[in-house]
Amino acid sequence: MRAMRHKKLGLTAAILASGLLAMAPAATASTVPAASPATACATVYWGSLPKAVPTYSSATVHDVRTGRHSCYDRLVIDLNGKNVGYSVKYVDNLYEPGSGKKVNLSGGAKLAITAHAPAYDAKGNPTYLPGSKVRTLNYSTFRQLAYLGSFEGQTEWGLSTRALLPMRAFVLDGPGQGSRLVVDVAHYWY
Repeated sequence: MRAMRHKKLGLTAAILASGLLAMAPAATASTVPAASPATACATVYWGSLPKAVPTYSSATVHDVRTGRHSCYDRLVIDLNGKNVGYSVKYVDNLYEPGSGKKVNLSGGAKLAITAHAPAYDAKGNPTYLPGSKVRTLNYSTFRQLAYLGSFEGQTEWGLSTRALLPMRAFVLDGPGQGSRLVVDVAHYWY
């Protein structure tokens, strides 16, 4: 008797649930809200404070490239080894390592980017030679990129942006035995 009552209650609940589902409107493209640019581009953990990992390695710099994404501009420093430390921070001025010569870039803010890896091999031969010291980018956020130099096992760049904006920095493994230091700067404060 008790088992019969539980079956009836279960059946009644199932019928009610199916009736409620039948009354609910089906989700369509017009009823499902699209992600807003602010949600899709959330930079809540980025910020404008310095980012740093203090480790050094025997990796060397062999290429630098930039790109544009829908929410941020990206700088990628390609290295031929792993475990590279870095420092990325907003600064008032940029200087060439060793000489201390001031480097002027256009833009509202300047990032000093240091990879704890040289741009030369054990014999002192360059592993990275940019086509020019300063490249004008005119992306949504990036304005100019300057190769400042490689000195005492560190390689430095200056990156000007249109304003002081949220940024992040991290290292990715690959391709192969290499790694990549990535610096993203958001287009806006989302």
